[in-house]
Amino acid sequence: MTENKEKSFLHILLTLALPIAIQNLLTSSFTLVDTLMVGSLGDVPLAAVGMAGQWSWLLNMITFGICSGASVFFAQYFGEKNKRGIVHTYGLSLALGLAVAFFFMLVGLFLPEGVIRIFNREPAVVSAGTQYLKIAVFSYPAILLNMLINTVLRSTGRVRLPMVVSFFTTILNAILDYGLIFGAFGLPRLGISGAAIATVISAWSGPVIIFTITAFMKDEIFFAPIKELFGFSKSFSVSFLKKAAPVVLNETLWGLGTVIYSVIFSNMGYEYSAAVSVFRTFENIALAFLIGLINAASVIVGQDIGSGNLRSSLKNAARFMVAVPVLSLFIGSLFIIFRTPLVSFFDFGGNLSEKTLSAARAIFVVSGIELAIRNVPYVAICGVFRAGGDTKTGTKYELVTLWAISVPMTFLAAFVIKLPFIAVFTCSLLCEDVLKSILCLKHYKSNRWIKPVTDTGKKALEEYLSN
Repeated sequence: MTENKEKSFLHILLTLALPIAIQNLLTSSFTLVDTLMVGSLGDVPLAAVGMAGQWSWLLNMITFGICSGASVFFAQYFGEKNKRGIVHTYGLSLALGLAVAFFFMLVGLFLPEGVIRIFNREPAVVSAGTQYLKIAVFSYPAILLNMLINTVLRSTGRVRLPMVVSFFTTILNAILDYGLIFGAFGLPRLGISGAAIATVISAWSGPVIIFTITAFMKDEIFFAPIKELFGFSKSFSVSFLKKAAPVVLNETLWGLGTVIYSVIFSNMGYEYSAAVSVFRTFENIALAFLIGLINAASVIVGQDIGSGNLRSSLKNAARFMVAVPVLSLFIGSLFIIFRTPLVSFFDFGGNLSEKTLSAARAIFVVSGIELAIRNVPYVAICGVFRAGGDTKTGTKYELVTLWAISVPMTFLAAFVIKLPFIAVFTCSLLCEDVLKSILCLKHYKSNRWIKPVTDTGKKALEEYLSN
């Protein structure tokens, strides 16, 4: 019986984690293509796109928070087989997400120079960043739709469709990038503006394709009647916001912290900002399978708790809490070993400065050493706690470790003590991750993160605690 359960777990893990990992890899490749091609234009265009990208990164964090909060309900309602609950969750999160996306789009459209100046005041960087941002903002509603659609599909066990669509959009983006940046395939040579146009077209192709396919499949969630989609009650909205608001706040705080790090790094020199862009692009690709594991953890643990299988959820949570840090050690060692060829790969146009390249190589070493520590809170908060219904703990830890410790210490290291860039970068990681990992492990062992949102799960928890 145990062997069959193990096989069942492995089967579920592979059918969930592998397609999600492949999709994440494709999505990261989307960014890789942009970075490589824009990087061939030089340090300034690369830094400019990186600065403009910080605005969309903050949007990503807020929308990720909305989708993560929604995924608690999606997974647990799916475990309980409650379609009405899934539809209402989709409708409410869609309304909230689009409101945020349009706000970011309008600010970026009408105040692009002001947005770029938040991150860097170099005239050349501001000019190029403004040029890129004014076009790229039209992809923001598509970013929200892509993320929310993928959350619904993953939480309900349908992971192949977003994977296939991501493959198509990545290929489309590569072709459009090359054509519009360099004037290939009979397209105009538009440079950095061409990269922005390619991003907009590729981003919108994803939701258009998925909505078209699911329309033929007569999907009961995406094409539910308007009255059912937005017919959620006040009590449901309050229940959703109680769970989702802490996650949105958590991701917003983390996103803002990342933006502040970028401001600090870029004000030490735009070459350092370009170096971080190089590393982050590769990091997203290298961590694709880990992100797939963490997403799979969220789905599996959430469905177990929603259906009342608490003992199974505890066992599966333990597996993920071990697997992610162990794999992080392996990936981190690859960062260190292959740092030189990886960084050189990004300089295929020969236009990046040695200052940018050497900083990027140093970042690979520091991040490789620290990666396992960094991913302990990642899997705990995003893969286990939230799936269990505990959406507040991550926010509390973020306030303490990021905002009370890491951001102030990184600022002091950069502008008061005036340490070298790589020392400042190391400070930003260690000051946040060490304490957060300790706090997460302690909370994980307490089992106080099990907080079901379904009636079945709540009843199972009462029985579990009474035994």
